[in-house]
Amino acid sequence: MSGLEPGDKAPEFNLKNANSNENLVHTSLDQIMGENGAIIVFECNHCPYVVGSIERINNIANFSLQNKIGFAGINSNDAIKYPDDSFEAMQKRAARGMPYPYLHDETQHVAKEWGAERTPEFYLLDSNKIVVYRGRMDDSPKNPMHATTTELLDAINALISNETLLVNRTKSIGCSVKWKV
Repeated sequence: MSGLEPGDKAPEFNLKNANSNENLVHTSLDQIMGENGAIIVFECNHCPYVVGSIERINNIANFSLQNKIGFAGINSNDAIKYPDDSFEAMQKRAARGMPYPYLHDETQHVAKEWGAERTPEFYLLDSNKIVVYRGRMDDSPKNPMHATTTELLDAINALISNETLLVNRTKSIGCSVKWKV
C-alpha cells in the first residue's frame, strides 16, 4: 500500500469535522484548499508522537494558513479498539484549542486511498492538489528539543517561494495507523 506520492493528484474527500469552531459539520478537500495549496496530516489523540508534536502542528497550521495554505487533520484510527480516538474524544481535543478542521475517517477509506501509514504523517499539496511533499514534520516528533531537521517547513517555504523542493519525500516517524480488522 503505497498510496499518494509526490507528483500524484490528491483525491477529494468529505469527512465529519470534530472541530465545532470551524462551523462545518462535514469538510471536503475543496473546502480546505487555500490559494497556495493545503496540508493534510493524518493524526490521532493517543499516539505519543502526535501528543509530543501538538504545539508544533498548531504552529505549522497557523503559519500555513497565514500563507494561504489550507490545513486539516484526519483521524483514521479504529475507535472501537482505541476509544481515545473516538469522534467524541476528537471533539474534546479540538475544544482545547485547534486552529484547523479535525476530520474523522471512520471507514478508513481516505487513509487507505492516500496510503497513510503513521501518525503524524503530512501531505503538502500545491494549488492543483498535486502532492509536493509527503512525510514527517521533522526528525524528532516526540521531543522538539531533539529536532535537527525541518523538512515540512522547508517544503512549505519552497512552495510559497515557488522554488524547487530539495526533499519531497521522507519516512514518517510515529505510531502506525490503527486499522480495523
